[in-house]
Amino acid sequence: MLNLAPRLTADQLSITRLVPPGSRVLDLGCGDGAMLEHLTRERGCTGYGVEINDANVQACVARGVNVIQLNLDEGLAMFGDASFDVVLQIDTLQHLHNTEIMLRETARVGSAGIVAFPNFGHWPNRLAVLRGRMPVTKVLPYQWYDTPNIRVGTLQDFTALAQKNRLKIIDSFGLQDGQEIRFWPNARASRAVFKFQHG
Repeated sequence: MLNLAPRLTADQLSITRLVPPGSRVLDLGCGDGAMLEHLTRERGCTGYGVEINDANVQACVARGVNVIQLNLDEGLAMFGDASFDVVLQIDTLQHLHNTEIMLRETARVGSAGIVAFPNFGHWPNRLAVLRGRMPVTKVLPYQWYDTPNIRVGTLQDFTALAQKNRLKIIDSFGLQDGQEIRFWPNARASRAVFKFQHG
């Protein structure tokens, strides 16, 4: 029998702590639903996942996670303003064509948004570029020619984008193997995490 118990990485577990217990959650690009299942079991949350991949949608259903099959590049028009307490975009932002629109939509449909993405400013990435190569790391595991990432960014890039779109950053930090990095996170952390809301 297939074991579908949620197995979250140390980084994912750190991110789940940003979600208040009992929250109504929308998880954009929810993958196989493991994070939403964890939030339901461990933090008493409810909500929906949004996913485009057929196999991931089936995995969500098998887990008992409410899932909507939707291409995020089409937007979130089906959800009303402030429909959720928290909207998650964990490792989703770098795959989207309409990044700014989705950030504004995240702030519209949720009281708070949480995004996490690979931090291209992390020192091993900088070193790889200085050596003339695109980085291949645990968080950025693809070669330049076969990556699903449309774009890469840094903590400072996201801060500037949030300001441009009048989003108020509530909290931000880096993650490195599940540890929060708050001192020089742009250089010292492989993943960027932001919690934000309308400004």
